[in-house]
Amino acid sequence: MAPSTYTYERIDKNNAVLLVVDHQEGLFLIARDQSATDMKSNILAHAALAKVFNLPTILTTSAETGPNGPLPAEVIALHPNAPLIKRNGEVNAWDNSEFKAAVKATGKKQVILAGITTDVSTAFLALSLRSKGYTVFANSDASGTFNAKTAQDANDRMRAAGVQVLSLFAVACELMRDWRNIPGTKELLPFFDKYLPEYGFLARSHDAAVQSGVLSGL
Repeated sequence: MAPSTYTYERIDKNNAVLLVVDHQEGLFLIARDQSATDMKSNILAHAALAKVFNLPTILTTSAETGPNGPLPAEVIALHPNAPLIKRNGEVNAWDNSEFKAAVKATGKKQVILAGITTDVSTAFLALSLRSKGYTVFANSDASGTFNAKTAQDANDRMRAAGVQVLSLFAVACELMRDWRNIPGTKELLPFFDKYLPEYGFLARSHDAAVQSGVLSGL
């Protein structure tokens, strides 16, 4: 077997910035490739992940005084001191000089982002960042668009440019790397219990079995 030329670059919590891109209440209504319940949870989880890992965070909106609407109050409450760049015309956030300056000011070389819509807000920015040499991780769970086909096309386009498209769970686990780290088990299990109940209930089931369960005998 020929040696591989691939280098696995993992998300580094010390070298990453998290971007919340156009997760606006009006745009939320056109994210139809997942349920509204899942979309809301994933949007809030994306913003909350930055708090768990103490990542610098930048928020941005597009024409929020029109039908696109504002960011959810819960997102603002999570990051009351983060830069909030209110774009009045630029579709691609990278075309806004204030937003671009805010990203550069973090000094980070890795970018975790998600937005509505996947094919515009997420993809346009991700492609621009890749062209400037950033390593980009697109949280597909917290990005939404009109339908599954449009989402797939956008994700294919990003992947072709070297963007890593991955789930919320993968982003969280790659940031953590080891359950014994800090943040680790103590910080991540409550996060998963709130935003990824499938995993949260797995942990609850384990706790119940340890405390008062009966072995299955398997």
